[in-house]
Amino acid sequence: MPETPEHTITREEVAHLATLARIDLTDAELDHLAPQLSVILESIASIQGVAGDDVPPTSHALPLTNVYRDDVERPGLTAEEALSGAPEVEQQRFRVPRILGDEQ
Repeated sequence: MPETPEHTITREEVAHLATLARIDLTDAELDHLAPQLSVILESIASIQGVAGDDVPPTSHALPLTNVYRDDVERPGLTAEEALSGAPEVEQQRFRVPRILGDEQ
């Protein structure tokens, strides 16, 4: 039997995360994902141990330079033009279904 990783994530924690993300997972998926997420956490922990204090954190191996354009004012859309293709409009806004309930 393989060793249990230090950073173990439980089936209950996966279920809680799935609820927060509004993802329905079956019992089989919960059982399958918990060990996989534990391996991911263990991998992250091992990578964090590689970089010493003398290595600055970076997002890229090579320095990048942004290319900017002049900030020139241009005419935009009117509210009516922007909302013309919307399936539903309410008070000059896009009307979308509510996704968060009162339980959050």
